[in-house]
Amino acid sequence: MDKQNRRQFIRLAMRGTLFGGLALMTGSLLFKKGIPLFGNNRYSGPTVWQLDPAKCIQCGRCATNCVKTPSAVKCTHAFSMCGYCTLCSGYFKPGSKILDTGAEKQICPVSAIKRNFVEDPFFEYTIDETLCIGCGKCVKGCGAFGNGSLQLQVRHPLCDNCNECSIARNCPAGAYSRVPASDPYLIKGFGKENP
Repeated sequence: MDKQNRRQFIRLAMRGTLFGGLALMTGSLLFKKGIPLFGNNRYSGPTVWQLDPAKCIQCGRCATNCVKTPSAVKCTHAFSMCGYCTLCSGYFKPGSKILDTGAEKQICPVSAIKRNFVEDPFFEYTIDETLCIGCGKCVKGCGAFGNGSLQLQVRHPLCDNCNECSIARNCPAGAYSRVPASDPYLIKGFGKENP
């Protein structure tokens, strides 16, 4: 091989390596963002992880298996479903005789649920997401005796959107899936909506 052909071969090899590396980096980035490269997906835009509250069994693994501490999964409140009960089973521990706001009476281990008087006999319950650890105890209580207005959701500004979500991998109910980033929340009883 003469010098001219050798130089041309080296240039082509370097270009091929450069473009191949760029293609791999782009493909990796698209995969991390949830954009499918191949396949028959109906949705081809970016996707995010979300759990379906209709499938969720409140096992507590969202709090312990997330790579984030505290978990990117938070309790949300579908206000339009709420009964604003005096005896909220998502707020009080089962069997509470006195309905005051003492920490020993609350089902939430970190006091992330705030109880505010609306009018007799109604109270409004709000979630302090900075405190919430995603354990699901309040959701389980609300679903057992209430109307299920408390639900767990992945909060996307907190989530790393890992390629393989460690919570999804360990979810015994198979409640996690990838959903379009443009419509990222699944609310039980309402289909998709942004809480």
